Amino acid sequence: MLRASFACHIPLFSPARFAAVCLAISFLVSGCSSLSEQELKARLNTPIPQQDVQVLEQDGVQVSLSVLADDGAADFFGVSLAEFGIQLIWMKIENNSDTDFWLLPFAIDPDYFSADEVALVAGNDFSREQRAALRQLLRKHTMPFFLPAHATQSGYVYASYKRGGRLVDVRLSGYLKAVRLRFSVLLPTESFDYEKSDLRKLYAQVEQLPDLSVAELREELRKLPCCTSNADGEGSGDPLNIVLIGDGRLLIAALTTSSWNFTEAITVESIRKMIGAAIKELAFPTAPVSALYAFERKQDIALQRGRSTISQRNHMRLWLAPFRCEGVPVWIGQISRDIGVKVTAKSPTLTTHVIDPLVDEAREYLFHSLLHYDAVSQFAFVQGVGEASEAVPRYNLTGDPYFTDGMRMVLWLSREPVPPHMAIDLGWNESADPSREGRGEQYLVPVLSAPDARD
Repeated sequence: MLRASFACHIPLFSPARFAAVCLAISFLVSGCSSLSEQELKARLNTPIPQQDVQVLEQDGVQVSLSVLADDGAADFFGVSLAEFGIQLIWMKIENNSDTDFWLLPFAIDPDYFSADEVALVAGNDFSREQRAALRQLLRKHTMPFFLPAHATQSGYVYASYKRGGRLVDVRLSGYLKAVRLRFSVLLPTESFDYEKSDLRKLYAQVEQLPDLSVAELREELRKLPCCTSNADGEGSGDPLNIVLIGDGRLLIAALTTSSWNFTEAITVESIRKMIGAAIKELAFPTAPVSALYAFERKQDIALQRGRSTISQRNHMRLWLAPFRCEGVPVWIGQISRDIGVKVTAKSPTLTTHVIDPLVDEAREYLFHSLLHYDAVSQFAFVQGVGEASEAVPRYNLTGDPYFTDGMRMVLWLSREPVPPHMAIDLGWNESADPSREGRGEQYLVPVLSAPDARD
């Protein structure tokens, strides 16, 4: 986006303009050539493409939604919108109620684009006539904001680009009435590490796994190993301190919407980029994560929330558990906050992050990020790694110390929006306030539940 808008204000033969021309040429070579003015105008009456449509209904309002694949958007509009950070969300809203509604696109994406903005950014290398035709086509297919009673509207929201998945929050506001529906959408790529693992094969068999009640789940979680290990199953690494309960689509969408990024597979190129980012103190929000092991395999999914430099990030690893809870997949994980980088021969990338020793703070960070997006229906804490104090810490596989209240956090994910104050605490255990732990105070947050519910 920045590249294209900046190019509008620079001389014809500047280096940036030359780069933009090269980009346009690359589109032509790859087959994503721009459509002619006549072809663009002909698309005005062409049915809007859609794929993998999901349908939800509430109070007489039915919403159909899909996220258009990158190649589908390029074919229809004649330009690769993904290259400019734009992703198309198609919607059809059938308002069968007696209430007029307004769609709130800000809830879908506060950084969404207008039709004219898309035309300016993505059509920068078009002729004047082509850009005008593209603008007309984009305007034609923009999703209307006003939704009269007993009427149907359809079109696109031109959203900012996301990889991995997104939780699309559709909110409608009418007189003394509101509708809110959320869609979990998977957005496959070819470079994330989880897409190169055995996760797809494992997940295909998830319905064959033992199905536990909530009480049985609690007992099973107590029996899990305390920590991750190395490839040989030896050593105690970072603690297995989180449990997420939700199907794969919901898990990926909720975490992506909460600004967690999936990680690149470890390749020569990704390692090169990571080392370069570390040397230059730059951000690399999808940087590879080294392998840790549980259930006799490395993590199925790794995610991170990066900061302005690669040395600082929150990151977690998740494994599909060998059991379900009330028919829903269970994910066991490890989370910690990275606060620095050090050189080590124990990692294939020759570097590793130094973790914040207060690992419970990272656990709370995940909890809060999901609560903020209304994605947690209920939660609990169960005995995990066991307590370790700052005076007598535990150590991970690369020698970093950490201390903890020893609890394992359990979160039930919800597709339906649940305000944070409505998330139910099952009251299994009390957890420590991380800020007080950091001050050396063994303070436990009181739980408003029956004492016999705790371990």
